[in-house]
Amino acid sequence: MATMDLRTEIREFLSSRRARITPEQAGLPAYGGNRRVKGLRREEVALLAGVSVDYYVRMERGSLAGASDGVLDALASALRLDEAERDHLVRLARRSRAPGGPRRRRPAVTVRPTLRQVLDAISDAPAWICNGRYDVLAMNRLARALFSPVLADPRRPANTTRFVYLHPEAARDFFVDYDRIAGDAAAKLRMEAGRNPHDEELIALVGELSTCSELFRQHWASQDVRLHRSGRKRVHHPVVGRLDLDVETLDLPAEPGLHLNIYTTPAGTPTADNLALLASWAATPQTSATEIEAHNE
Repeated sequence: MATMDLRTEIREFLSSRRARITPEQAGLPAYGGNRRVKGLRREEVALLAGVSVDYYVRMERGSLAGASDGVLDALASALRLDEAERDHLVRLARRSRAPGGPRRRRPAVTVRPTLRQVLDAISDAPAWICNGRYDVLAMNRLARALFSPVLADPRRPANTTRFVYLHPEAARDFFVDYDRIAGDAAAKLRMEAGRNPHDEELIALVGELSTCSELFRQHWASQDVRLHRSGRKRVHHPVVGRLDLDVETLDLPAEPGLHLNIYTTPAGTPTADNLALLASWAATPQTSATEIEAHNE
């Protein structure tokens, strides 16, 4: 797939980051009033990074194999990359230095029983485990109730990014900040593609979303990347109404590539009351299952 072609990925990433910075922002004089390029010119990036114009042009054309850590750091500073973008640039460079590998189907991930016990022990907060593709691998009872709209799709493993882009009406009803959620979802998939470029399931997911969603194609083309981070998520649950939740996303060192997501809210808030209502609803027979697993072949 073109979306995973390394040279194209490097070229589009660097040119998109260059295009968003004006000479004024970079502290450079903007000679002439009719600039033919959006953002910085290649020679201006080269000047800021302290490399020759020819060298930068080769990098932007997709050749990062010979770039040292110092050059990458200077380039990241010149392009004002944030933490996620710097990480993505370094991974692209590492892939350039290593021989290309074939697509591979990653082994099916089984969530260990002890991790399921941890989820079940978290009784007052929705908690779930996902991989970098945002496949839902395991959930506690309250998370299953919270994400009931996502789980309405019978496909397993459920995937939150697929829900966002392939069920946009339901997703807009559920996520208060749908536009931001959609942008972040594509950016996190792009970040995962940098980490695992030969992941067959990831390539298939990006292909499916690109084929079926114009909005995803637009976000994917932006070349934005995001880290899995803590933050705030506002949803409108079909049973209990508005929930403004604080999200903590934790890496699981013993399970590389998996993330534990926990949703909380301060006591005494309307969301705390609604979360208690959700817990009562979750205890009813129709939501008795406390977790779901991915059914990978």
